Amino acid sequence: MTHENPPYTAESVRRALRENDSETYGPARNARAEELVALAETTGDRQLLLDALLGLIDSYQFTSESGKTLVPFARLLRMWDERPGDFHSRALHRLHWQFKWIVYSLIGNPDIPLDAVRRWLPDMERHYRMAGHSVRPVRAAEFYLAQHLGDDGRAARLLAEWTAADRDRMSDCLACELNEQGEWQADRGDDERALATWAPVLNGEQSCAEQPHLILALSLVPLLRLGRFDEARRHHLRGYRLARGNGSLVPALARHIEFCALTGNEARGLEILAEHAGYLDSGEEPLSRLQLLSAAALLLRRLTELGHAERPVPLPGGAPVTTEQLLARTRETAHDLARRFDARNGTGQVSSWVTARMAGTPFTDRLPLGVRAARLTAGSPAPARSAPAPVPAAEEADGGSADLATLLAEARRRTLSQHPDARAAWRAVAGAADRTGAALDGSDRAEVTYHAAVDALDDPEAAGILFRRAAEQFEAAGAPGEGAAARARAAYTTAVSGGTEQGLAELDAVCVELRTLHADGRATARQLTGALLASARVRLGTLQAAPDPAAAADALTDELGALLGLAEEHRAEGPRMWSRIADICCLLGGLHAGRGDAPQAAELFARAVELYHEAAVPWYAAEAEARLAEASLALGRPQPAEQAARAALDHGAGLFEPLGCAHLHLILAESLAATGQDDNEVADHALDATHWADQADGGEGLGAWAQLVLGGALLRLRRHDEAASVLESALPLLQEHHHEGQVVQARWWLGECLTALGDHRQAGEHFLLAADIAKGWDGRRDHAVLAHLAGDALNGAGLNEEAAAAYARAEELWRTLGRPQSAARAVRARAWITLRTAGSGLPAALDVMATAERLLTEAVAEAADDDDRSTLRAELAGTHRQTAELLVRGCDSEPGDEDDDTARRAYEEALGYVEQAITVFTALGEPARHDRTGAQLMAAWLESDLGQNSAAATRARAVLADYGDEEAPEADGEDTTKRRRAEARALLDSLDE
Repeated sequence: MTHENPPYTAESVRRALRENDSETYGPARNARAEELVALAETTGDRQLLLDALLGLIDSYQFTSESGKTLVPFARLLRMWDERPGDFHSRALHRLHWQFKWIVYSLIGNPDIPLDAVRRWLPDMERHYRMAGHSVRPVRAAEFYLAQHLGDDGRAARLLAEWTAADRDRMSDCLACELNEQGEWQADRGDDERALATWAPVLNGEQSCAEQPHLILALSLVPLLRLGRFDEARRHHLRGYRLARGNGSLVPALARHIEFCALTGNEARGLEILAEHAGYLDSGEEPLSRLQLLSAAALLLRRLTELGHAERPVPLPGGAPVTTEQLLARTRETAHDLARRFDARNGTGQVSSWVTARMAGTPFTDRLPLGVRAARLTAGSPAPARSAPAPVPAAEEADGGSADLATLLAEARRRTLSQHPDARAAWRAVAGAADRTGAALDGSDRAEVTYHAAVDALDDPEAAGILFRRAAEQFEAAGAPGEGAAARARAAYTTAVSGGTEQGLAELDAVCVELRTLHADGRATARQLTGALLASARVRLGTLQAAPDPAAAADALTDELGALLGLAEEHRAEGPRMWSRIADICCLLGGLHAGRGDAPQAAELFARAVELYHEAAVPWYAAEAEARLAEASLALGRPQPAEQAARAALDHGAGLFEPLGCAHLHLILAESLAATGQDDNEVADHALDATHWADQADGGEGLGAWAQLVLGGALLRLRRHDEAASVLESALPLLQEHHHEGQVVQARWWLGECLTALGDHRQAGEHFLLAADIAKGWDGRRDHAVLAHLAGDALNGAGLNEEAAAAYARAEELWRTLGRPQSAARAVRARAWITLRTAGSGLPAALDVMATAERLLTEAVAEAADDDDRSTLRAELAGTHRQTAELLVRGCDSEPGDEDDDTARRAYEEALGYVEQAITVFTALGEPARHDRTGAQLMAAWLESDLGQNSAAATRARAVLADYGDEEAPEADGEDTTKRRRAEARALLDSLDE
């Protein structure tokens, strides 16, 4: 913003006022508005002073300083009462419009006596009636005061009077009125009715500068109370993006913080609070500040309850404080401020509301949002995860009276069936033996010790001791095969807990022993293959450290192949052997996958899945199904990937760690997206993936990928604001953890979202950033598309120079790629920019458009394919039509060109270009029907303007005859057909008139 140097004239101040009106709301604009009021006073121009005061009020109103509006407004009222003739119509309108703002500001300030607030209302009504305005805004303000005081009876009566009064130009927009009415209903507990009241705003029928921002925030808790969690999540993502950083929407920001505290998203709530912490100590807008204080206290209380009392949290001024300290301060400040309101009002309404909000309890442990926040680690409880319903142990089933023999039989049955609850059954055996003092024979005691070792695996040293003790007990009981298997398990535990060399050495020795025992018939094939498989697992983890990793991998592949052959020879041993073969297939499949042999890996994983199910152990199949899903997706087989991922989720419920759950849901989401299935389900699974990735250590990269998939699904569902929030959140982690292709895709999709939301400048920035990355790729198509999209977005933002540069970049790329039709579109866009660029004008724009015509004419002549030639001819016809439009628009906009002959010549020249377009479109036949009739109607309008009414009417009738009187088909062109008919009839009507 350019500031004038003194001395100031009335005109320079007026110009500065216009400049300031175009600035973004905030402290800088407010400070400048204050300066301009003082400068306006020095000019002696009373109307200029009015405009400066009105501008100051407007600047204050949409920031956190809106409480300052009272002083300049009171001054304006005095000026009105003294000399009403000084107020021109626009100033008078703004004065009455701002009256409403002032009354609401008075109600929101506890330092203004209630009697003073009430005196303003009849004064407002008097001014409105004198000016001939409806009292509808007055009744709305009276309703707001009654609601604030907790006078429900009076509020209900005033609500009826408000809505019955006539709407006029002083009434608030319908969106803001519905905001207040729905909030009243929600406060009364009628959530369904509130949401119905807000529906016109939520579905986009009504909007304004502050809507749907406020209503999206207001709807959050009502939706949670109704259990409509998905809608609440969507409203949070949409609404917070709109309200973020806006000082006039502090109450909305408070409701988003409250939502996070009530849905298990305390980390995100803390990030929102940190970004807006300055409003906690704001000296303005006490009622808005109270909204934020109470929501912050709720959030901080939840963090304290979750074990984060000592966590550092934000505080205005940057002073380091803990959660607990800021909670105490915030809660006390909120209570003090509420008491000030109640003292002013003579009620306990505000304190009751504040206390209730700060005591809020969560509606759910965790509602996934799809946007990532910094994890709350210290003090956070582990996420609860479901597990397969346990089969009761025999002791539990009969109240604990089962004898030891029954418990042993049940534990062995579960072990043989490989049930996940076998460990619980063995714990029951051990517990019963300890309680009763019953003696266990050698073999029984060995089994109990062995399963105690399995239970102790979280402590490898203790587990190793127990495994070795079990081995001694088995061998003493005459079961050398079981003893050797237990020692193999002890050696494996040593190897995977840091003692790799020692563990492998022990494993090798045990494997040699088991081969001998197996040959002598004193060990089973399952025992032998189990030890060999354990050794292979350890070696797989050492491949990268080998002197020659590739050679080591080859050797291990051969070793596992031989082991698989050995196991297959003994398949007749039964289901437990089948699952052992499946185990080997899984390990070998993983080895092939790691070496890039996805087909072989998929085949082995599929074999493992089949064997686990044959062995009736579907819970073990889950891991193989997950690996099969991953391999299938990598092979471009999304349908098998989808089936395998669904099966893994079904069979592995409660068995996978958070990262595994995230991976499975992500595979399922990508598989569904690849087969073009319902994007709602794609979004659901991608959202689940983000949730589980958030719960996992090291899940940042996977979570970012899941957000990318989620953002794409939301974009396809046209939920642009949600998609934008998700993609913006994903970008930093995509840049950190993934290749540039994913970053380009995220920016591409984000640019599309922002374009749909009308934020063309930001969209253009993302398209350009993506194009800058893509320009280094071998293929140029992505670079060309992104440059063209950047041009479209920057053009929409009115950034002519930047848009023209992007289009020129796209044109060059399209030419290189042999895409003249795309290049011509970029050239045509530049022609329109040239027309509106100062110093260029129509002749220069026509020169640019002629470039597109030459480009396409040459391409048509060179086209060897009929389809390509038809496409190019259609583009050429479109260029003829746009040239005509350029002539008309340029003639109408050329300053100082009022020569009728010049305008006629331009219109006649334009008609000639449209005739050329019609000729080409006619030759292209039925596929170009709508383009042809559109050009015919344009020609008819031009003929009408040129006084050639008969020719114009003939063309219009020809269009009507072309489409006939039958109903338009249920096809893509239905709306176009209706529009063409309507336009033709309108043209004929205008000719008749």
